[in-house]
Amino acid sequence: MDGVDATVRGSVRTSSAAPPSLLTIILDTNPLSWSHLSSSLPLSAVLKTLLIFVNAHLAINHANQVAVLASHVDNVAWLYPTPDDGDASKQSSQTNGHTEVADEHRVVSNKYRPFLTIEKNISKNLRNLLTSDIPSAEALKSPPLLAGALSIALAYANLQLLKADPMTSDSASTGTGAVGAADLDAHTSALRTARSGHQFVSRILIVSVSQADLSSQYIGLMNSVFAAQRLNIPLDVLRIGERTAFLQQASDATSGVYLTYDPPNSTANGTNGAATASFSSATAGLLQTLMQGYFSDVAARKLLVMPGSAEVDFRAACFCHGKIVDLGGVCSVCLSIFCLPLEFTSCPTCQSPLRVPKSVTTKPVAFARRKKKKRKIGDGGRDSAAGTPVPN
Repeated sequence: MDGVDATVRGSVRTSSAAPPSLLTIILDTNPLSWSHLSSSLPLSAVLKTLLIFVNAHLAINHANQVAVLASHVDNVAWLYPTPDDGDASKQSSQTNGHTEVADEHRVVSNKYRPFLTIEKNISKNLRNLLTSDIPSAEALKSPPLLAGALSIALAYANLQLLKADPMTSDSASTGTGAVGAADLDAHTSALRTARSGHQFVSRILIVSVSQADLSSQYIGLMNSVFAAQRLNIPLDVLRIGERTAFLQQASDATSGVYLTYDPPNSTANGTNGAATASFSSATAGLLQTLMQGYFSDVAARKLLVMPGSAEVDFRAACFCHGKIVDLGGVCSVCLSIFCLPLEFTSCPTCQSPLRVPKSVTTKPVAFARRKKKKRKIGDGGRDSAAGTPVPN
């Protein structure tokens, strides 16, 4: 006991503590796509499942943060935190008091207050988004603004990283007002150093249901994917329905997890009990997929074997027809992809002239194959050598 120093009692080992993690969820809120899934997996059931997943993320570490974005057909809206509510951490640290909520969000005595705050804000903001602005029939057929949602999510993740470690921004700045390529490289290297030390980790989860093509947002999406790759932010994709090649490529480029969830089909003429059982089965399967595939953060994934498809379709979709092509032409200015043969002389995206050689536009000509002449043996010819002996 004499060798025990009292000065070490207050020291706490922080190296073994889990780093704070930011989970940003981008929810596809296309009304037309969710109407097709209303009989098997409605949006309300998916929202309840996502709230359980968010609560589990916040409960595993008190320093964890969450942000939810809605990728709509004509805009991108914040579901949590909203700009009017202020900082999410300040809301979680508020004292108990009287809260003005609707009847469906009454305060339960045994419910954790941050869980109640997040549930109330997400449900209210999503309801306002779906009821306030009704898009037109043409807008419903357009893809969601996923490129804008990814840009906002990456900017928010960068902001939270600078708040968690203010010294990172100070060390990356050069002291000049202008921002150049050297400043951006220094800032990116500082962010990588901070993330490699597990001071603050971040990841983005995309819940996609739309069947529309994303080729019109190709440039913005590729810029977001490259930015996430430089910042070591994985893009996890939960695809409800058929596969999409581009989202699978984005997840693979950023070391994310790509999973496809097919909800069980419910019988249209079934009873209410059968429909309720089908909804509960689909919700349970979705929750299991979220917890097993997307619950671990960036630091824990280095020690785990993550699920996902080993086969990635790296083919691209052409900008002219939106079809997956094996061989196509690429614009040297904006990297737009077109199928062959080209139907135009200038790029529809950047209006740059396309100089295509004639060997690409012209169809190959098939020539008849020459027949080999058989050698005829005359009368004076000799027979070949003796054949192979046959055993008796």
